[in-house]
Amino acid sequence: MAWTKVLGADALTPGAREVVKVGDRKILLLNHENQLYAVDNTCPHLKMPLTKGKIEDGAIVCSFHRSAFDLKNGEVKTWCPFPPVVGKLLSMVSAEKTLPVYPLRVEEGSIFIDVPSA
Repeated sequence: MAWTKVLGADALTPGAREVVKVGDRKILLLNHENQLYAVDNTCPHLKMPLTKGKIEDGAIVCSFHRSAFDLKNGEVKTWCPFPPVVGKLLSMVSAEKTLPVYPLRVEEGSIFIDVPSA
């Protein structure tokens, strides 16, 4: 793993989001309630982007099938509950998986994330 400088800290104001690319990974940086998070920008269910996902109860919710993942550790809070009836079938397309979460630090006015080598 290697710490990578990805963005100036002042670019991620409260409520802001930014997708950065590190190697082949697209990582979503979020500033939620003055806490910074770095998570994979791809929902583990059907690989849809999480960029527009809502934040509810400390989790990011996929805007496509409403799977929810804890921002701190990526644990699944809800797996594919939408659309009604069909969601249950869609949940069987892919086994329940956690969302990759990356360590983050702010140093000398920049955001660094620790991303494992591919």
